[in-house]
Amino acid sequence: MHVGAFVLAAQFPGQGQGEALHRAVRTAETAEEAGLGSVWLAEHHFVPYGVCPSAVTLAALLLGRTRRITVGTAVSVLPTVHPVALGEQAALLHLTSGGRFTVGVGRGGPWVDLEVFGTGLAAYERGFPESLDLLLRWLREPRVSADGDRFAFREVPVVPRPDELLDAPDGPPVVVACTSRTSVRLAAERGLPMLLGMHCGDEEKAEMVAFWSDCAREAGRPAEEIASAGHVSAGVAQVGDSRPGAAEALVKAMPGWLRQGLEAHVTVDGRPRRMRDPQEYTELLCELHPVGPPRWCADRLAATAERTGISRFALLTEGSGDLAATEQNVRRLGGEVLPLLA
Repeated sequence: MHVGAFVLAAQFPGQGQGEALHRAVRTAETAEEAGLGSVWLAEHHFVPYGVCPSAVTLAALLLGRTRRITVGTAVSVLPTVHPVALGEQAALLHLTSGGRFTVGVGRGGPWVDLEVFGTGLAAYERGFPESLDLLLRWLREPRVSADGDRFAFREVPVVPRPDELLDAPDGPPVVVACTSRTSVRLAAERGLPMLLGMHCGDEEKAEMVAFWSDCAREAGRPAEEIASAGHVSAGVAQVGDSRPGAAEALVKAMPGWLRQGLEAHVTVDGRPRRMRDPQEYTELLCELHPVGPPRWCADRLAATAERTGISRFALLTEGSGDLAATEQNVRRLGGEVLPLLA
């Protein structure tokens, strides 16, 4: 089982943006010290839900500060970036880190980001498959041209070539955030593993994995590729001496962060949006994920792996909003929970 930290750089009420970013960096450094296998970095614009606007940039910093742990984006939002620019950055980090970088991509939302970056609503509603395919070609081919609806350019050489790292000839791994059957099918047809959100329970994730496998088989993907897909389950982890005590640490802090963070999202076209009740959502997360004593957390992760077939986890550990408590949580996750999963 592969357990990693999911880092949002969440800005809790009363905190500054620099404080949130410092906690994000320390979470990653502590994750390596504690023996976790990976760090996954979120990306958001203009909202305190997460104050990291470039997951790939933060990944570069953390790859330079660590030596063992893998670092991935969760996710880089393709509708607001040029896939070739992201491909160049991914190749650079893949090569200079010795293969420790993973590029996770997703559609994001219909947010004002699309207006600010000039990509438009069509990039979100219709452009994701074209962007994804261009990114994959850039990571896998020596020369690339484009003749699509969004991107059209003459053939150019890929520099640097990500396949020059001999122990990872296919370049950096790519994962796709999936929230719908459409995105599941898209990932499956390309043989790409899914990143599944922390709002989903085991039953829903198991259904998505089964649907992914069916779609991959229909697309003619190899059986060994399907069996070893390496999907990632996002969740929340809070290690405490009791279940009520661990949950209390999250229920005290997360609703305030969720309320101010989610309310700050602005749609690009004024469409109405429905926000989860922050208190109910926090309580749901405490029920779905490893929140409690070490044995309970280990059993919860093992149960999710058994029910879904997913053995890679990206766990939000900063739910208390406090730096010292987050570092302690990461250390307990690595020192007290991981040994129970061995």
